[in-house]
Amino acid sequence: MAGKNARRVCLAILREWEETSTFIDAILDRRVAKADLDARDRAFVQSATLGVIKNLGLLEAWTDSLRKGKLGAEERRLLALGLYQILLMRVPDHAAVNETVGLARGRARPVINAVLRRATRERDGLLAAAEAMPPADRYSIPDHLFDRWADAFGTGEAERIAALANASAPLFVRSNPLIEGGLGDADLEGCGAVPVAGQAGFYRVAELPMGALLAGRCYAQDPSTAAAPGLLEPRPGERVLDACAAPGGKTAILAAAMENRGEIVAVDSSTARAARLRENLGRLGVTNTCVEVADLGEIATAAPTWAAPASFDRILIDVPCSNTGVLRRRADARWRLAPGFAPQMATLQLRLTRAVLPLLKPGGRLVYSTCSIDPEENAGVVAAVLESEPSLGKVAERVLLPGEEHDGAYAAALEGLVAPAGRG
Repeated sequence: MAGKNARRVCLAILREWEETSTFIDAILDRRVAKADLDARDRAFVQSATLGVIKNLGLLEAWTDSLRKGKLGAEERRLLALGLYQILLMRVPDHAAVNETVGLARGRARPVINAVLRRATRERDGLLAAAEAMPPADRYSIPDHLFDRWADAFGTGEAERIAALANASAPLFVRSNPLIEGGLGDADLEGCGAVPVAGQAGFYRVAELPMGALLAGRCYAQDPSTAAAPGLLEPRPGERVLDACAAPGGKTAILAAAMENRGEIVAVDSSTARAARLRENLGRLGVTNTCVEVADLGEIATAAPTWAAPASFDRILIDVPCSNTGVLRRRADARWRLAPGFAPQMATLQLRLTRAVLPLLKPGGRLVYSTCSIDPEENAGVVAAVLESEPSLGKVAERVLLPGEEHDGAYAAALEGLVAPAGRG
């Protein structure tokens, strides 16, 4: 059973997340690595902190129903952590209450104790009340986000997407043929692998095959990540640009399709992410790729040597996005999206896509992709590109809404008839 130190780490993580703009994954990795926790406590910290953030709206509603009057930020964090354990994590009541109360200070301690003990007595009623809430409240989805889904896909589909956003993310791996032919029978049996229908080389696993992962025979990634490389259809011997490439899952798929022949230029704007990209590609046996650090929006003026006009047969641009297709994996992304997020994201996405268009050869193919399900970031951006670039035509498109066997994603393939005009 997790102890007070694990819960103290949870509280520190939640505090830092609320008080900074840092994403939760980065905070988790750093604080868990620093804390002296065993494997059981590390698992508890990850489950509890991500669970609290995913269910923050619901936990706030429960808090308000159990305690009238003003509460400070630290008290609300403690109550959210305690209520999540009692009502959704099903930690034994005595441990959830006593260990959480033990983190409170001074006059806050009897308040935390009273609210949590009341929650244990009223558990059935609280859970029933949650089931009767509107979907946005029940699944802790900001109203503006749920309303966009309802407008785009219908209320029933929006509720299904919201429910999946709060579900645990399944584990998937892709067999990597570049290292020893990929996963062997022993690997597959040892991790309880089940092939993903229609996605060659992808498996849903009960646990990660750590030996195979470390050896590079597989890579942990969702099947949705194969949509964009699949539309790009790179061939051995071609020159391919993988823009916004880190951490490298799509790059590795491209390299495998090209049989490590030809050249991939993998670009990322962050030196730290580029280092991780190099590390991942090295482990996965990718040998036809060079990694570059560059801001795509500035390549027209910076003119790096790798970015000669009309020099790439194919370009994959996996642009920064809202992450609305991967909310079950990006627990805090929903809370980082302001109501006006879509136009702002689309402006950036369009600017980056236009920046790389001059690098495409006449007749070449560009694939635009996101892990968003928002039409304004997806088909809307593609439409804007086509409107301003009569040299391009859309030849294929994939729209993936989140499902049991894949995350949400979007990809569209555009082909050029002549070299696009340069950008100033």
